[in-house]
Amino acid sequence: MAGPATSANVRAASTSPPLAQTLPSDAVLDALRMILLGAPLNEVLTTITCLIEAHSAGMLCSIFLLDEDGLHLRYGVAASLPEAYRAATDGLCVGPNAGSCGTAAYLRQPVFVSDIASDPRWVKFRDFALQSGLRAAWSTPIMSRDGKVLGTFGMYYREVRHPGPAEIQLIDYASRIAGIAIERDRSQTALTRAVKQIEKSEAQLRHIVDAIPQMIAVLNPDGAVLYMNQTMLDYTGLTVEEVMAKDVRDRAFNPEDVARFRGERLEALSRGVPFQNEKRVLRKDGHYRWFLIHYNPLLDDQGRVIRWYATGTDIDDRVQAEERTRNENLVLREQIDRDSMFEDIIGTSEALSKVLRQVRRVALSDSTVLILGETGTGKELIARAIHKRSSRAEQAFIGVNCAAIPPSLISSELFGHEKGAFTGATKRRLGRFESANGGTIFLDEVGDLPSEAQIALLRVLQEREIERVGSSKSISIDVRVLAATHRDLNAIVAEGKFRQDLLYRLNIVPIEMPSLRERTADIPLLVKYFIDRFGKKAGKKYRTIDKRTLKLLQAYSWPGNVRELQNVIERSVILSDGDTFSVDETWLKREPPQIVRPTIALNGALHKQEKEMIEAALAASHGQIAGPSGAAIRLGLPTRTLDSKIKRLGINKFRFKP
Repeated sequence: MAGPATSANVRAASTSPPLAQTLPSDAVLDALRMILLGAPLNEVLTTITCLIEAHSAGMLCSIFLLDEDGLHLRYGVAASLPEAYRAATDGLCVGPNAGSCGTAAYLRQPVFVSDIASDPRWVKFRDFALQSGLRAAWSTPIMSRDGKVLGTFGMYYREVRHPGPAEIQLIDYASRIAGIAIERDRSQTALTRAVKQIEKSEAQLRHIVDAIPQMIAVLNPDGAVLYMNQTMLDYTGLTVEEVMAKDVRDRAFNPEDVARFRGERLEALSRGVPFQNEKRVLRKDGHYRWFLIHYNPLLDDQGRVIRWYATGTDIDDRVQAEERTRNENLVLREQIDRDSMFEDIIGTSEALSKVLRQVRRVALSDSTVLILGETGTGKELIARAIHKRSSRAEQAFIGVNCAAIPPSLISSELFGHEKGAFTGATKRRLGRFESANGGTIFLDEVGDLPSEAQIALLRVLQEREIERVGSSKSISIDVRVLAATHRDLNAIVAEGKFRQDLLYRLNIVPIEMPSLRERTADIPLLVKYFIDRFGKKAGKKYRTIDKRTLKLLQAYSWPGNVRELQNVIERSVILSDGDTFSVDETWLKREPPQIVRPTIALNGALHKQEKEMIEAALAASHGQIAGPSGAAIRLGLPTRTLDSKIKRLGINKFRFKP
């Protein structure tokens, strides 16, 4: 139970005015305003202690702050306490017997000592307190919002004194206001340290980035330049102020490239995924060089773009090499056009004239053309003629022999590949379709395409898009497709080796080249053309052509067509002497001479009958050899066997097609 002295003190406290209620609101607002305006912590704490001391005669206030180690208290403010006492108690250790303040911090609750002379918690500091005239010491811990001890608020009197309810409330108010000030100061200090650390880290990072011998730029989410590393500044000669200007892209890049990529760049930035493009960067000496620019986004936790990091790699040597290669290829193509056996279409026969009329009509359109005919009839010549008479004549004409490329490489050859797409793909490569963009691509022997390439070609014809091997990005192209084959595509469709839908796409405008057997009237003109051409190369000039040779050439069936004729004439020019052109008849393979015997006559009749049966089957199947309705099924023969017989008997299978 409380003793008489305690009861008296409580009665005295109950009759005393409530000190907390006497705190002027203006003074409290001044203290809070100082906190909000970021006044120094010492000034704020001094204001708080003065405010409290002003409301009780003889009261001395102090504020301890807890060290970072959490074990010691050091004075934040104690202007009214005797200097000797402050010196003796500064840095006191938190514990259960460390006076009022040290114990309050240890217990995390208020400690009210009415008489220092008799309280056991003051054993260590009693003499210092009494010598300084202090007898009563009340203290409460200053707590943070998350329940951590920040320090203590202390009240001292020079006489024995018990706290009343109003004084207990006052010390609680004071500790709360002091807590707000201390927390704000520590938060500000922590923020300042963090900012300095970030600035230090950014400075170190910039130093590292500046040392990288590659152009690096930092962009905001909209693509505006925020920073360029020293390598880029040195290369472009731009200042930091110029880098921050809105027109920096017009200063740093070729205006044509800026205009060309403006829409594509904005669209790519809006997608928030890595992308790249090639631009010419202006060097400080006024010259442009090509760079490959990679853009990579930095995303926040919600997947939103915070920054873009752009790196530039000098590819000017590669671009220049590619340009030289293109020019060399152009010259080479022109040279091939001049020197090729297909420099001009030679002939006046009705069969050839019909083809040329088709060429003139189809060249004006942009439709896909399928050129059919035997090997050596000049299908590439027709393709070049279509290209040269089209609106694409000034653009590239790219020829691809599909049968000459290994199946494993055909997709890469046609559509290109990305670096690392397969073993040996050490760099990105453009395919034939991209090289022909804007022009014409000629797919010779298209019937030999493997199934995967057929699917990709079908997509090109349907959607005008390609995908490089190793990439999932679609690339739009503008290419006219001309195709050719000596094979029966309907037959290989029936065999399941060629896609029927691809045949429909290719066969929009079919042109069938006549064999040399069907245009024998053109042989004299072709012979004269080849004699002149190869004679100039060999330094020979012929006055006449041997009549017997000319009859021999017209009588021969020419299974190799114009190409075989070219080879025979070139060989004769090289080996012959004199000014009369002639050909050794042993070079022309013919059927063995027939000996007049009864058995031979029978064989001749059998050959004639066999030829008639094959021609009848071809007529019934409309020229189709393989497949369920082909001539081979009708005759009960293997497809290859029937092909051999047709060639041996000199049958023109194409005349039976509708």
